[in-house]
Amino acid sequence: MKDLSLHILDIIENSVRAGAKKIDILIEQDIKKDILKVSIKDNGKGMEKRLIKNAADPFFTTKKSKRVGLGIPLLKQAAESAGGRFKIESKKKKGTKIEAEFQDSHIDRKPLGDIAETFISAVLMAPETEFIFRYKKDGSDLVLKTKELKKQIGVETLTNTNILKELKDLLNNKLKELQE
Repeated sequence: MKDLSLHILDIIENSVRAGAKKIDILIEQDIKKDILKVSIKDNGKGMEKRLIKNAADPFFTTKKSKRVGLGIPLLKQAAESAGGRFKIESKKKKGTKIEAEFQDSHIDRKPLGDIAETFISAVLMAPETEFIFRYKKDGSDLVLKTKELKKQIGVETLTNTNILKELKDLLNNKLKELQE
């Protein structure tokens, strides 16, 4: 995967497959500490200890149609090759948290990619799932909660094309402001 937004989307897909009804995505960038952290937490079915140990093995998968599972191992590799670390916490019937930390300035750190498109794709993939998206950068904080957005707009899902376009534009503009 060429950028971190694709890794994030892959982990979100895993969360949706695990039955998550709430997914919390946090991207935290601290320029002074030279850290970029990506965290995805869900309330899905969770994993047993055996699965947690094997989750980062590219030749292990729980999917019947595949012989390999590359999403988590590739994210782990991306974090470690950029001077960072990778961590999975999970409890059966409670959910899973995946955290990847990168040295922000590391030459091998993948670009963040199109985070707005990733958010929109996640909403379309699982319109009934509650997503909480947070982007923190040096004290500034952007928070989008699909449950609150639906309530403010007065809709049951955010899958309307016009709503998605406005949401993507809003997210892109807010992210651009944080990058300046």
